[in-house]
Amino acid sequence: MKGVMIVAFVLSVALLGGCGTVLANPPLEPPVQYEQFCENQKVSGSGVIDVSTSIIDKKLALEYYNTMAGDGDLELDSEHAYSQDPDKLKRNVTSVNNGDKAGFNLYETTKMTYAGVTPLTGGKYLHSKAFYGGIGANVQEMFSVNEMEKDETAFFASTTPYEPKDNVSPSDLIKKLKDAGRDTEKVEELMTAKNDIYVPSHLIGMDSKNSFNGTWGTDATWHKIFYKDIKAHEMFTGVFEAEKLIKFHENPVPDKIRVPCEGIDC
Repeated sequence: MKGVMIVAFVLSVALLGGCGTVLANPPLEPPVQYEQFCENQKVSGSGVIDVSTSIIDKKLALEYYNTMAGDGDLELDSEHAYSQDPDKLKRNVTSVNNGDKAGFNLYETTKMTYAGVTPLTGGKYLHSKAFYGGIGANVQEMFSVNEMEKDETAFFASTTPYEPKDNVSPSDLIKKLKDAGRDTEKVEELMTAKNDIYVPSHLIGMDSKNSFNGTWGTDATWHKIFYKDIKAHEMFTGVFEAEKLIKFHENPVPDKIRVPCEGIDC
């Protein structure tokens, strides 16, 4: 029993980071041997539909799922692009970097129309996992529709630039971000790669425009134990048109967080 109590105490101290000051998650450092995945498709036809894509990467704190299944008339134009080196995945997203090109670790876009007696059922899930260094936010979409016309983009970034400017290494860059503090112009400069692409680290979001007959909804949460709990839920059933942007972004500057037990003499 004594051994169990000691283990429990050590575990609780490790989880809290000790009864002192801890740092909020800095941006992740991209691996030297980076990996990429790209998928583009255009499909038009009538029949059974079964589509599924999942991407899990602990080095990026990324968890992503995208599925749909149905039986009807479909036109689909979609892209999946994933890169541990964000400098090479350059895309324009209206709600990021004022619409100018930015570097992402994951970018997904879907343009689709569907009509069928059998509902098209599916969903999308995007998660920045706190356990692996992410911000703990997730965005989810669910639908079951007989008719849908959709134009949607999902995006995710969690790392520093692969090649920061001025020959700064990604590990040294994190220290410089801490020194930059509240100087937002300096932070933006540091988070700009050698190829002049801005990398908006610790970003997760989805931008959707669609019209549908059926059920469609979204859930978004951002949770930090003891500090933050944000939840947003919407669900619509019927005939609707919807435009929606969900975006979570955390400034990549490491910050001091006071733990609840600070100042207590244990």
